[in-house]
Amino acid sequence: MKFVIQRDQLISSVQDVMKAISSRTVIPILTGMKIEAKESGITLTGSDSDISIESFIPAEENGNVNVEQIEAGSIVLQAKYFPDIVRKLPEKTVEIESDENLKVTIRSGKAEFNLNGQDAEEYPQLPKLQTDDSFELPIDLLKSLIKQTVFAVSTMETRPILTGVNIKLENGNLTFTATDSHRLASREIPVTEAPGQLPTVVVPGKSLNELNKILDDTEETVEISVTNNQILFRTKNLNFLSRLLDGNYPETSRLIPEQSKTVLHVKTKELLSTIDRASLLAKEERNNVVRLSTKGNGLIEITSNSPEVGTVAEEITVPSISGEELKISFSSKYMIDALKAIEYEEVKVEFTGAMRPFIIRPANDDPILQLILPVRTY
Repeated sequence: MKFVIQRDQLISSVQDVMKAISSRTVIPILTGMKIEAKESGITLTGSDSDISIESFIPAEENGNVNVEQIEAGSIVLQAKYFPDIVRKLPEKTVEIESDENLKVTIRSGKAEFNLNGQDAEEYPQLPKLQTDDSFELPIDLLKSLIKQTVFAVSTMETRPILTGVNIKLENGNLTFTATDSHRLASREIPVTEAPGQLPTVVVPGKSLNELNKILDDTEETVEISVTNNQILFRTKNLNFLSRLLDGNYPETSRLIPEQSKTVLHVKTKELLSTIDRASLLAKEERNNVVRLSTKGNGLIEITSNSPEVGTVAEEITVPSISGEELKISFSSKYMIDALKAIEYEEVKVEFTGAMRPFIIRPANDDPILQLILPVRTY
C-alpha cells in the first residue's frame, strides 16, 4: 500500500475516526485505526464495537487532488501514536507506505517515522447495512434534534434503556424523546419522503453526542437507515454506525399533563439568567433546588436558600401569567438545561400544581417539549 495525501485532509478524517476508538476495548486490534487505499481514495475506520466511524477521503474532489500515487492496500496502525504523528508533521503532504511485513513508513519533508502495523484482515468487518428503510434529513435539523433532547438521557446504568434517545418515525412525523425519569425532552418534526413506518429504536446518548460533534455543517443532508440492531448515519464521505439499545422504551406520552392550572409566558434569556443566579447559593444541595412563586401583577419571584450560605430572591416581570397562584420547587440544573435547549426568545411554562410535572415549550407552539418533575422541599 502506498499513497501521498494532503495533511489537512488526513488530520480532519483522523480526528473524526478517533471518536470511535477506545483504549478500553476488549478486542486488541480495535485500539488501532484501519487505513484502506483504493483507486478512488482512502478510507479510515475506527470502532469500539458500540460505534464505528468510516471517513472517506476522495482522491479527487471538485477539481482538487487530495490523494495521489495510490497503490491499493490496507493496514491497521496504532491509534495511540498515529494521530499525534500526523498532526506534527512538517510539510503539507504526507507519504504513507507499507510493505509485506506490515512495516509502515510515514514521510513528510525531512521527517520519517517507521511504525509496526497490524494485518487489516484481522480487523472486524463492519456490518453492511442493506435496508430500504432509510430517509434523509438536513444536517442542521438533525443536529438541533440531538441538541434539544440528548442532554436529558440518564447517566445511570441502572436502567440502560434510559441512557438512549428514543427515535420514532410514524405517519410522516419523526420524534426524538429522552428521559432520565426526573425530566423529559422531546421534539417532533414532519419528514417528507420518508418510509411509512420505521422500527422505533433507542440510540445510545453517547453515540448521538459523538455524531453531533462530527457532522459537518457544510454538508447538506444525512441519510439515516435502521436495521434490527444498528443505525447508520451517512453523509457523502462519512459513515457513522451505532449499535441500538435493547429493551422497551417507557411509554412517555402519559407523563405529559393534558391540562394546566397556571400558565406563564416569559422571556427565555431572562428566566435563564435569573435561575442561574439563584442557583449560585444552591450548590450544596444535591439537586440545586430553586423555588418559583407567582406574585400577581405579572410578577414571578425566583428564590433559593441554603441554611449555611444565605438566601437569594429576584423578581421578574413576565409578559403574561394566567390561572391559579403557585409555589413550586425544582432543580435549577434541569431548568437551565431545558431553557438552553429551546432556541426561542419566549417560552410558555405550564404548571398543573406544585407536585405535578410541568412543561416548557416555545411560546409559538413549535413541537419542542421539555418536562420537569418538581422537588419536594418540605
